[in-house]
Amino acid sequence: MLTAKVVHGSLGAMRTKRAIRKLRHSSRSWRAAACALGLIVALPFLAQAASSQEPGPKEQAWVPTSHANVQEGPGSGSALLVIVPRDTVLPIVGRRGEWVQVQLSPELRKTGIVTRWYDGKREIIRRGRRITIGDEDSGWMHDSTVEITEVEAPE
Repeated sequence: MLTAKVVHGSLGAMRTKRAIRKLRHSSRSWRAAACALGLIVALPFLAQAASSQEPGPKEQAWVPTSHANVQEGPGSGSALLVIVPRDTVLPIVGRRGEWVQVQLSPELRKTGIVTRWYDGKREIIRRGRRITIGDEDSGWMHDSTVEITEVEAPE
């Protein structure tokens, strides 16, 4: 009697293992099919998003006053990078509240008053942490110091 139960129990275990293997195999097929279907559905949306992205900024910042400050970060406590003169136009690459992030160009080294925009990158220790400064490609300006206009599309 004990032997029959063991045999019966082991047959049940074998059937269960077979069922699990079968379930694993079928779930792999379903996963592969679901991934393929997801890729087919997502590709047109990804292609549309890539084609609708326009290169370059849509807005620009014009300095109407005698000068305007470009700072390292969006805040009056940030380090001053460069003072740009009147009629300077800079592409806007980002925004944060009342601050606009502008793209800096190498020409500003000649026309602006450079305060901390060194040639080449260098490491310094600030407040006990090692940081890299220099050759910044963007800075921040308060929106009250510039006039923001749309970039005209080339004809």
